[in-house]
Amino acid sequence: MDRTIHLIVLLLVWLCLAPLPSPAMAGNTVRLLTVHGTINPVTAAYLQRNVTAASHDGDRLLLVELDTPGGLDTAMREIVKAILASPVPVAVYVAPAGARAASAGAVICLAADICAMAPGTTIGAAHPVTIGEKPDAVMAKKVLNDAAAYVRGLAEQRGRNPEVAERMVRESLAIPAEQAVTERVADLLATDRAELLQKLDGRQVSHGGREITLRLAGAAFRAEPMGVRERILDAIGNPDVAYVLMMLGFLGLFFEFANPGVILPGVVGGISLILAFFAFQTLPVNYAGVLLILLALVLFVAEIKIVSHGILAGGGVIAMVLGSLFLFDSSSAAFRVSWPVIGVTVLAVSAFFLLVVAKAVQAHRRRPTTGREGLVGETGQAVSAIAPEGHVFIHGEYWDARSDEPVACDEPVTVVAVEGMRLKVKKSAEPVR
Repeated sequence: MDRTIHLIVLLLVWLCLAPLPSPAMAGNTVRLLTVHGTINPVTAAYLQRNVTAASHDGDRLLLVELDTPGGLDTAMREIVKAILASPVPVAVYVAPAGARAASAGAVICLAADICAMAPGTTIGAAHPVTIGEKPDAVMAKKVLNDAAAYVRGLAEQRGRNPEVAERMVRESLAIPAEQAVTERVADLLATDRAELLQKLDGRQVSHGGREITLRLAGAAFRAEPMGVRERILDAIGNPDVAYVLMMLGFLGLFFEFANPGVILPGVVGGISLILAFFAFQTLPVNYAGVLLILLALVLFVAEIKIVSHGILAGGGVIAMVLGSLFLFDSSSAAFRVSWPVIGVTVLAVSAFFLLVVAKAVQAHRRRPTTGREGLVGETGQAVSAIAPEGHVFIHGEYWDARSDEPVACDEPVTVVAVEGMRLKVKKSAEPVR
């Protein structure tokens, strides 16, 4: 009891002596988010969560540092809705130098209260791309018109150039940072975060139907990176990771079906395949590529079952390379599988199956060691005279035997043939094994 009272007293003393929050932590903060990669459902959830948290914590500004090749339209629209409904002003900063806000990223920039860019960055190329089956001409026109009207409305709402915004969609226009500021697509240039904060201090923005003056002097950055779960799910959306997961899934399920009861390959394969299909939501998947990869695995398996002297295996290698190249239908390298990953994966899978094929051929050519065929060529000893019939001792067993030539007792013999339950033998010069 006394020990419990002492602990309570110590806790109260610690609470009384704990330092009070500094002004920087009492609302004079800029919440910093980093989005480097594709726009996907994980990215949308990450931004939505922090929009709510920024309002709850009383942050002065929500700053999103952006570098993206684009992503999923539905995720982009969720982010735009969160930005437009945010109680806290939202600034999107395309950085560092060499970064881009392409496709969905350009639309997110247009939706922000402030769009800032670092020198050497680009924005645009927002033409909609359909994932999966290609739509007909009428549907493609509808999708294009809808996207054009969407970005035009966002640009007009934020006081940006609607004509240039619409050209980003209709003509896949992409422009550098300096031109973006001149064309009134972006608001300002800043080489780093410190300069950006300095330029934003005292700036007026129209937010939520009212004018807000940003007071950012002395504000501190509060970095809010993705959590572990979000980072894992976001990494899965990488084309290289999705490709490897798909290959692991197919191989794992193949081994499980080939050897039922092993369990581990089936579990790993099933999980990998589900994660790969999750990633395919945000990637321009060409299912002809998936079918070619499946065909490659079928050809490899067929080579194991039917020895075609490498024809089926060669076809499998070609189908796997073509399937890997066709898997993601995009002109952007960010949405395609990299050559090193394709090379390593194809070589590893091909080498494994070719090793299995070699072992299968070797097993087919190996001389039988059991059954009737396994007795032919074996040596033994006559335990009685054979003229023309007698008895022999072979493989630890006694057999009836016959011979076309007389064989004396204790002489070594070699099995020539198996005739039912009797062996045909002849004299042997080899010692008994």
